[in-house]
Amino acid sequence: MDDLILDTTGFSISPIYLVSISLAFLLVFVFPLTKDFTTKKEKNQYFYLQGITFMGAIFGAKLAVLMGDALWPIKPFYHWFELIFTGKSIVGALLFGFLFAEAAKPLMGYKRLPNDRFAIILPFSIAIGRVGCWFSGCCLGLKNTTALSLKHIDGISRYPIAPIEIMFHLITGLLLVSFFRKKIYQGQLFAIFIIMYGTFRFFSEFIRVTEKVFWGYSAYQLFAIALVIAGLTSFIARRHKTLGESYAN
Repeated sequence: MDDLILDTTGFSISPIYLVSISLAFLLVFVFPLTKDFTTKKEKNQYFYLQGITFMGAIFGAKLAVLMGDALWPIKPFYHWFELIFTGKSIVGALLFGFLFAEAAKPLMGYKRLPNDRFAIILPFSIAIGRVGCWFSGCCLGLKNTTALSLKHIDGISRYPIAPIEIMFHLITGLLLVSFFRKKIYQGQLFAIFIIMYGTFRFFSEFIRVTEKVFWGYSAYQLFAIALVIAGLTSFIARRHKTLGESYAN
């Protein structure tokens, strides 16, 4: 199983995948994330923190795939160089991006609350990226011949995992936008998002083609549980913050 990362599931890099991923990143970059910042120092500090978050996300994305597809450390893994260029996981990226950022904040003296603008744009960005996943053959669902099935790129009727996740992110994104406009749960929207996604990912794994070798669960489900715990911890820790307090990620 350690060569699943190297493309034994039918996954291939398609032009649609590259376009969708590019658009997903572009959406985040062009969105006015720092509109509420008042000083250049605050903006610079935020961008430094985002860089740290990005590094954590890359680490988590690779670690989750290493455990989820290659089943490391249960099975030995030898394709370390290939791992750099293939395989990534949203649940791992979200978890470790969050953990790296939270660890960096006290070291940087960063006092602002998590950025709600980042939180409301992220699910839409991920939804765009999932379009590429569907057309590239990754995120396989279990075989299924009911009305809930769709033929995947491999010609087999399966649970349509990518379209299901696209719908989840669009609905979640609209919910977060509503919270943002009503000015409720300020500074808490990212925590709400990762709680919701962690919960969704845990249960959707039961209809995904993933090895359930970690106490009967997939590694992705373990990451999803950790993501929910991280989100709940963040939400509870910041529940007493005042609505008038400035916020950023």
